[in-house]
Amino acid sequence: MLKAFAHHAHSQIFAFVAVPAIRFQFTRRLHLNILRKSSSSLLLLLNEAFSNRRVSNSRCYCSSSSRPSSAIMGSSSVLGELLHYPSARRDDSVVEDYHGVKIADPYRWLEDPDAEEVKEFVQNQVKLTDSVLEKCETKEKLRQNITALFDHPRYDSPFRRGDKYFYFHNTGLQAQDVLYMQDDLDAEAVVLLDPNTLSDDGTVALNTFSVSEDAKYLAYGLSSSGSDWVTIKLIKIEDKKVEPDTLSWVKFSGITWTHDSKGFFYGRYPAPKDGEDIDAGTETNSNLYHELYYHFLGTDQSQDILCWRDSENPKYMFGAEVTDDGKFLLMSIEEGCDPVNKLYYCDLSSLSGGLESFRGSSSFLPFIKLVDTLDAQYNVISNDETLFTFLTNKDAPKYKLVRVDLKEPNSWTDVVEEHEKDVLASACAVNGNQLVTCYMSDVKHILQIRDMKSGSLLHQLPVDIGSVSDVSARRKDNTFFFSFTSFLTPGVIYKCDLANEAPEVKVFREVAVPGFDREAFQATQVFYPSKDGTKIPMFIVAKKDIKLDGSHPCLLYAYGGFNISITPSFSASRIVLSKHLGAVFCIANIRGGGEYGEEWHKAGSLANKQNCFDDFISGADYLVSAGYTQPSKLCIEGGSNGGLLIGACINQRPDLFGCALAHVGVMDMLRFHKFTIGHAWTTDYGCSENEEEFHWLIKYSPLHNVKRPWEQQTGNSVQYPSTMLLTADHDDRVVPLHSLKLLATLQHVLCTSLENSPQTNPIIGRIEVKAGHGAGRPTKKMIDEAADRYSFMAKMVNAPWTE
Repeated sequence: MLKAFAHHAHSQIFAFVAVPAIRFQFTRRLHLNILRKSSSSLLLLLNEAFSNRRVSNSRCYCSSSSRPSSAIMGSSSVLGELLHYPSARRDDSVVEDYHGVKIADPYRWLEDPDAEEVKEFVQNQVKLTDSVLEKCETKEKLRQNITALFDHPRYDSPFRRGDKYFYFHNTGLQAQDVLYMQDDLDAEAVVLLDPNTLSDDGTVALNTFSVSEDAKYLAYGLSSSGSDWVTIKLIKIEDKKVEPDTLSWVKFSGITWTHDSKGFFYGRYPAPKDGEDIDAGTETNSNLYHELYYHFLGTDQSQDILCWRDSENPKYMFGAEVTDDGKFLLMSIEEGCDPVNKLYYCDLSSLSGGLESFRGSSSFLPFIKLVDTLDAQYNVISNDETLFTFLTNKDAPKYKLVRVDLKEPNSWTDVVEEHEKDVLASACAVNGNQLVTCYMSDVKHILQIRDMKSGSLLHQLPVDIGSVSDVSARRKDNTFFFSFTSFLTPGVIYKCDLANEAPEVKVFREVAVPGFDREAFQATQVFYPSKDGTKIPMFIVAKKDIKLDGSHPCLLYAYGGFNISITPSFSASRIVLSKHLGAVFCIANIRGGGEYGEEWHKAGSLANKQNCFDDFISGADYLVSAGYTQPSKLCIEGGSNGGLLIGACINQRPDLFGCALAHVGVMDMLRFHKFTIGHAWTTDYGCSENEEEFHWLIKYSPLHNVKRPWEQQTGNSVQYPSTMLLTADHDDRVVPLHSLKLLATLQHVLCTSLENSPQTNPIIGRIEVKAGHGAGRPTKKMIDEAADRYSFMAKMVNAPWTE
């Protein structure tokens, strides 16, 4: 889904997304597998970050009334007692005709987040979940141990603007990372912006930011309660004074300064109609008619210049970037989440009267169309006057670098050709006429220095097996920084000096985690065959020298969509699971992601989506057959598109898993496109309004494929695994209705519609308040949510705690 938000909590925390990757760069940083909040792109990480902390009955979507009616499962569960499931009204009159096929939607009323009946449903589900979690004995131990392991200083790579350095730092348990500034790398750092002072509970987060070229101003976007909606504010850096400038209804936007520091470009949606009083982030209406604006410092938002919009294409989204020389404005246009974009440019230096001449004008900026088709991706790397270098997948599914002169727009040449096997993940200019290029080789990163003019390889940098992210480089600097992490490396920031012929790479900062002994664990990569024989890579992390006797609890995670690659990263909660529960943790790099380029992505999207589920199920089969675990001890987890993965797989193979954790999943595949930014995901899924695509979707849509497994196989007592669906009240990416409708359906079909149901494994929902899709979630909420979901897992797969 979109490669978007990623809060810079390093790889410690993972979150998801789904929105077109509008391409802005901030300081020409390389945004690899983790796109930082300085970019408008949307990313999706993975583990700790689907934080949906358990809510009290008095705070969650609650109404004061509560119906006591409930249905009781007829058999004792693993909890040792009967579960009382709340009853939920079924409206059998809601039936929709899809191309001649009648589809019932009895829980459509759950789509209205403001309805009292929906609030009551949520309140009752919260009570049920609380009652289950109270019986999960490891919850407090998990919370304490994850908190202790998470309590260590963390840093991001420093970056330069003007003559100053900036970086993010968290002392350990701060709710949000803090932005620091220093005159040079040896100078004392001072706080520039501390989001922790903006709310009492840490739910106001930094979503995007940009420092002006002369380092005199910081423009920053704040989001509340995890919503994608952003309000942009301004700080004068010299005295840290917050200026009155306030820009509202910003969404899926970066901030791009002109080099005169008079203002910046940003993207927004039209404000709600007069009289509409909404709790931004809880609404479900579609995001349409994105617009590109320019804001002059010191003026009201109503005076901003409307640079571009397209009334004939309401789903288009616009991103802006000013080139390093300040002369050109590039505009990227995207419609969905596919890695494709149109590319227009405007010569700012040729504007008579500058941008000021467009104040009060009804004319758009005079953009020239360089690429006017949506058939490939183009990301600018550098330019010399009109000679531009781009990263593209045009006729290169594993990506390449190309060059074009704006004076000869039909003549494109290759600078770095597509690699036969490895994916060119990113590139940026540094040290005048050199490039830092990052390749992904079997889901591990390789970092290189190349000549910009010829593209020839100059140096391969020494990088361990793992993930490179957060490369911070400027063309005019001969040094740059990058971050490294792996499953057993919490984080290292390196400084690379290119002043001499041979690059000098030194450790700049290294994260130390008290209580973590990397020698006690091992990480391996295997390649297993999927249903059609395709080899799928999977990482396996466990204690050293475990016996492959099938006795171990196992957590299997995957994403598999939107060209997102899940590369190695450190996780405090995963280490705690391995250390104290003896768990084996696995990441399956299934098709649909970007691990092997666009062909790998397309092999798991649209008509090929079933490949994702087959890959994941085959990974689970491998773990069982290889002796790592057994079905009753295997827990599966995923979020967003990965939540869809979990929902589909428990429908297709309920016998294979003992527990399932599905975060913020896309569960109603027939109606997802009708809510907020869901229309952008049709590039990966298709759309039920198209007859052919409807038949793809109905076959795997989690909401529409819930069946009683004991009725499918004669004489078999198979039931669904213990399942927790997680969502949040301000998730305006994948709105909560997806999880709520599936929760009601699972409980009805498997439990409440039968007097003595064989379904004794719990089916529960965890609904967080003042939280969204994952980005910007405060540290405590993430830890609380991890303790809840993993204590549920431990109870369900019978994993005892060991010190």
